[in-house]
Amino acid sequence: MAIIDAVKRIRERIEEACIRSGRNCAEIQLMGVSKFQDIGKIEKAWQAGIRLFGESRVQEAVEKFIPFKQQHPETELHLIGSLQRNKAKVAVSLFEGIQSVDREALITELGTWTKQRDKPLGILLEFHTGEETKSGFPDEEHLYRATEKVLSYPGLLLRGLMTMAPYTDDEVQIRAAFRSLVSVRDKLASRFPSCDWSCLSMGMSQDFEIAIEEGSTLIRIGTALFGEQDL
Repeated sequence: MAIIDAVKRIRERIEEACIRSGRNCAEIQLMGVSKFQDIGKIEKAWQAGIRLFGESRVQEAVEKFIPFKQQHPETELHLIGSLQRNKAKVAVSLFEGIQSVDREALITELGTWTKQRDKPLGILLEFHTGEETKSGFPDEEHLYRATEKVLSYPGLLLRGLMTMAPYTDDEVQIRAAFRSLVSVRDKLASRFPSCDWSCLSMGMSQDFEIAIEEGSTLIRIGTALFGEQDL
């Protein structure tokens, strides 16, 4: 399927999920997960209307998106993969958002390198809801402490939360993971009412419709947009 057709179909599915759940499609951001994709496919996604892209590796993002963003300055680029502390300096100079903030030491590193940014770096705190990966803060108390640390750095701007649901066909497990993120967001919003908790990044190609029905505001789409990868 051509990328332009894939984008059209994804948007149709977003609309259908919003109708089922009584939501407004304007609430949903569509991210093109461009990791491992060549620049030609990324350009086609841009031409099809995608403006938000997600990359998992800092060096790969540098090679592809420094020239791409010069040609397309409206591009918004987020890091969605694990970030090593020694890559933080480069990351804060390239990405508009870091979605995979999963430990306090990383917050400290990002806070240190963002002091000279013209605009604060948007970040999402990653909450662990699946069994396949151990990344993400494990519980509310860890998220409370992480939030306090983020607030101590003026160069960081908290935008919400991110999670990865278990990779399973069991819809009950998937919904439970997404609902747990909504629940912990509500508790954080109650404890830190001045913070922006508007972004819930949850849902990928295999489960984004369920995620929308459960409250997602940002879906991360790779395979359904670009097709399967031969890696």
